[in-house]
Amino acid sequence: MSTGFKGKFYRQNMLARYAKDLVRRSRSHCELCGKSGVKLEVHEVPPLDEEPSVEGCVFICEGCHRQVDDPRKIVPSHWRCLNNSLYSEVPAVQVIAFRMLRHVAGMGEHWAEELMEYAYLDPEVEEWANAAE
Repeated sequence: MSTGFKGKFYRQNMLARYAKDLVRRSRSHCELCGKSGVKLEVHEVPPLDEEPSVEGCVFICEGCHRQVDDPRKIVPSHWRCLNNSLYSEVPAVQVIAFRMLRHVAGMGEHWAEELMEYAYLDPEVEEWANAAE
């Protein structure tokens, strides 16, 4: 991956180009919690590829984005929505949902522990979900 100001600028520019595709895919709803009518942001799902792609991004609200970026800010009750997003048709959404569910379950949330027991991901998606850990 490119480094420095030019590399970061290039990557941000490429991600901005995907916004229209992500709006269509998400139907202007947060792909994790389902909120609509709020500002949505492009979030790349680690580990990052050399070139950004729509398949490696999710379109999420500021509340989800803040908690995904900084696990110390997690509000467990916010993530009850993972029951739906875990079974999204979009692999990147499944990966983020699985990672967040695992984190919330690790905080001792009983509902998250139960959901983890029944969670199923395709092997490739599960490998991706475990890759950044």
